[in-house]
Amino acid sequence: MTTDMSRAANAIRALAMDAVEAANSGHPGMPMGMADVATVLFANHLVFDPKAPRWPDRDRFVLSAGHGSMLIYALLHLTGYEKPTLDDIRRFRQWHSPCAGHPENTELPGVECTTGPLGQGLAMAVGMAMAERHLNGVFGDGLVDHRTWVIAGDGCLMEGISQEAISLAGHLKLGRLNVIWDDNAISIDGPVSLASSEDMPARFRAAGWHVVACDGHDFSQIDAALAEAKADPRPSLIAAKTTIGKGAPTKAGTSGSHGSPLGAKEIEGARAALGWTHGPFEMPADIKAWWEGLGARGAAARAAWDARLAASDQAEEFTRRMAGRLPAGSEAYAAHMAGLAANPPKLATRKASEMALDALVPALPELLGGSADLTGSNNTKAKEQSLFTAADYAGRYVHYGIREFGMAAAMNGMALHGGIIPYGGTFLVFSDYMRNAIRLAAIQQIRVIHVATHDSIGLGEDGPTHQPIEHLASLRAMPNVAVWRPADAVETAEAWACALKDEKRPSVLALSRQNLPALRTDVAENRSARGAYRLTAATASRQVVLMATGSEVHVAAEAAALLEADGIGCDVVSMPCWEAFAAQDAAYRADLLPGDALKVSVEAGVTMGWERWTGSDGLNIGIDHFGASAPAERLFAEYGLTAPAIAARVKTRLGR
Repeated sequence: MTTDMSRAANAIRALAMDAVEAANSGHPGMPMGMADVATVLFANHLVFDPKAPRWPDRDRFVLSAGHGSMLIYALLHLTGYEKPTLDDIRRFRQWHSPCAGHPENTELPGVECTTGPLGQGLAMAVGMAMAERHLNGVFGDGLVDHRTWVIAGDGCLMEGISQEAISLAGHLKLGRLNVIWDDNAISIDGPVSLASSEDMPARFRAAGWHVVACDGHDFSQIDAALAEAKADPRPSLIAAKTTIGKGAPTKAGTSGSHGSPLGAKEIEGARAALGWTHGPFEMPADIKAWWEGLGARGAAARAAWDARLAASDQAEEFTRRMAGRLPAGSEAYAAHMAGLAANPPKLATRKASEMALDALVPALPELLGGSADLTGSNNTKAKEQSLFTAADYAGRYVHYGIREFGMAAAMNGMALHGGIIPYGGTFLVFSDYMRNAIRLAAIQQIRVIHVATHDSIGLGEDGPTHQPIEHLASLRAMPNVAVWRPADAVETAEAWACALKDEKRPSVLALSRQNLPALRTDVAENRSARGAYRLTAATASRQVVLMATGSEVHVAAEAAALLEADGIGCDVVSMPCWEAFAAQDAAYRADLLPGDALKVSVEAGVTMGWERWTGSDGLNIGIDHFGASAPAERLFAEYGLTAPAIAARVKTRLGR
């Protein structure tokens, strides 16, 4: 068996060095160093079925050290997944190859998440483990009983997000989470000791993890360590001491094998050292058969699970949730909207969001929410929403602690796992902490919902450190993200409805701290779904279109009334979501924003980007500087975001 495993592991090494060499770029060292560990994991511990890569109760395997992408490409190919083919691997890192430089979940079944930004794979795996425990708490062992395995490198564990992730996992006692640390002591710059000297196992132990060490090139030790990790009720760190680039005659154990091709001479020497007598991309039939045999074993476990699902009285609901389909009917939402129409409330949109959640959470059991220690400020906890804790994984509200980045990445992991629609709250200004996780959600095309409150200078006295000025523009600049800034309770509920239906991208709901007047009582149609709509039409001959978002919409409406009193016809357009508006047909956009009117934007943030809608000759009213500490009303007055100030600027532009 040892000989077979050794040859099987060398197949990974050969594919890795050959693919990187052919691409003339990549990271051969990590897959060569971790080939032995990966072989034992796939042979003896990982539960998977290449013929059913989306099987819900499969183990999740996350390559957090995504630069070592050839490790997972080799494993998927060897074990019998339909993709990647050997031709795909030959085209590693090339145009239209599914074997991208870093693994992408949208390219290959079997790649559970897109990794590359270090540490985020580990944090997403925490979310996957949370999802597994939650669904197990709801549906039981018969339908949900699997593990999450992670390979993380030194770089993953240096990133700050790793501390957020391991701390949360330890606190929640996620015993189905096992992290294999590729302890090779090498970074791109050289030895890890150049930048780090911490006791990594002690760090994990301090966070409540079980820790076991092994020689990452001793198959028996690896197997025993993985088995010990599975048996322990705590999350586990398996510290595997490895040699980066194992087999390379001069570059093994050095940074020279980390991030560049080995070169023809070094590869020739590696083949000799490993006893690999086959040419580039040649795979002996017996080795390929050995690997494919591992893959075929998963069919029995999957068939047994299929039988349990078929016999379960929960089959229909479980299947619906894992497919990401919303339940039929919208009685709760309709009743909520009818209530808003009957009794138009004056309140902050953060409070309006809480009211929407009170209606949605009971109707949508897949909604699992939380906040980064701002529950009372974000208004993210619905009535009777029990807590997700180590004592009750069936709960649906997570206290993430002050871990914004970790929260966002864990939400990504939950969405990728399936069966859950995650949402989480913090202040909009702290989206900076989460930005790369939001970006990865956009790249991965997943439905996560960020509740971002305190969305402007309207938060007042907390001052410029907490007042988001550039954040709306920053988030709107990110492809495949829907940024919603509703103006009142009706728009807030409509934004929630749109975000829930948006299966292929994340949404950000930017919500006010301060109370806002009700602007809408018409609820028969979700007008926000089109991204922008005419709130009021000019009564005098139209000369101006005032467009605004969020808390500035009612100010724009008041400014329009002043202009109308002076005989200046003015439409008011509410634009809660740029991205949704941009997706409308040209005729609709032209009707709202006609070429013969002065187009004016009003938003309590930077004006950059608004010229997309106002044109080069439009007027953009906003705040192109940081805020100040003062009551909100004083700030809006000082910065010219009042109805009289806006009307005056419009009249000046019109020469009136």
